[in-house]
Amino acid sequence: MEQVGRWLGRPRELYNLLRFKMGGGAAVMPPLDQVSRAGGERGCWPPGRLVSLLAREIHGVCHAVCIFYLVLRALDTVEDDMTINLETKVPMLHDFHSYLYQPDWRFMESKEKDKQVLEDFPTISLEFRNLAKVYRDVIADICHNMGAGMAEFLEKKVDTQHEWDKYCHYVAGLVGIGLSRLFSASELEDLVVGQDTELANSMGLFLQKTNIIRDYLEDQLEGREFWPREVWSRYAKKLSDLAKPENIDVAVQCMNELITNALHHVPDVLTYLSRLKNQSVFNFCAIPQVMAIATLAACYNNKQVFRGLVKIRKGQAVTLMMDATNVQAVKAIMYQYVEEIYQKVPSTDPSSNKTQQIIVSIRTMSLPNGVAVSRNHYSPIYLSCAMLLAALSWQYLSAMSKASEEYVQASEN
Repeated sequence: MEQVGRWLGRPRELYNLLRFKMGGGAAVMPPLDQVSRAGGERGCWPPGRLVSLLAREIHGVCHAVCIFYLVLRALDTVEDDMTINLETKVPMLHDFHSYLYQPDWRFMESKEKDKQVLEDFPTISLEFRNLAKVYRDVIADICHNMGAGMAEFLEKKVDTQHEWDKYCHYVAGLVGIGLSRLFSASELEDLVVGQDTELANSMGLFLQKTNIIRDYLEDQLEGREFWPREVWSRYAKKLSDLAKPENIDVAVQCMNELITNALHHVPDVLTYLSRLKNQSVFNFCAIPQVMAIATLAACYNNKQVFRGLVKIRKGQAVTLMMDATNVQAVKAIMYQYVEEIYQKVPSTDPSSNKTQQIIVSIRTMSLPNGVAVSRNHYSPIYLSCAMLLAALSWQYLSAMSKASEEYVQASEN
């Protein structure tokens, strides 16, 4: 009954889970087990399984998007592999784009979990070479720039907020720019989508900063540091000190400042999404963004970030995916979660004024007429009653089924 109680506390999420199970979200949703498994993966855009499932709906550019993802996944695997010495890794990152035109190039010495993309790279590069030239040019160019950027940050840490933006540009902003150019090249979207690199860059930065903030503890345990020194040095002598229990208050304040920084990308995200005209492209781009704002709302002022992984609920994820199908719905979602953050802003937080200011800006952009777009199609009371009835019916049927089984077993004996 404890589980039932938790469900009844969020009736709309339970309703959407049941609706999805019955096929109600098939138009925009991947299978639920894929959502669950993908939700914990790190990445600047949707993780691998989710990429292929969402991209499958983008007719005309699906294959190019998937090859783009695999190429960048292979490049990222080289960067992440700590067993490759710098003398080998740096030239590999700079030259990786050229491997796309070398039919036999592969790398068999990686110890990373995604090493298969390097071992089977001839298959990926063959598919790349079979793409139309307009797609090849985009993918090779982004791969070249990203490899150079990754090499730049191999031997230096992120010091300033400007360098944080620069690092996130190399590993995520370029993904947004590349995808946007692919969408425009396919003529699914207008040329301006691929030409406005500032907005496309913000799409990637918002996702990457969210991941970096959420994954503080995981990165610390693996010896990685992505929080900018310019910010964390005001709160601790070492970034690792923020994980100490005695520093939890200043750790949360530091995180709140970084979340405030990330929120400044939301206006660009909304402007970008408002330009999209293809429904499948919109779904592909919007779903990660609403997941990100929900994640930031869960992390804001939350000490748990420094104790373990903070994740959004499965029902919450399903609801977001099913709702984020047009720009007005996305604006309503953004409004909902920035309001949630606003309600949690401590008056004593050093960044409180800046946080409130950016939230006001997002509010204005989300609701220009001051009227909220309701995302609820059914009364919470009605849903709670319906869910309670369903739960009681399920318990009754389970009890009857168990009794029937016991009766049959007794009869057989």
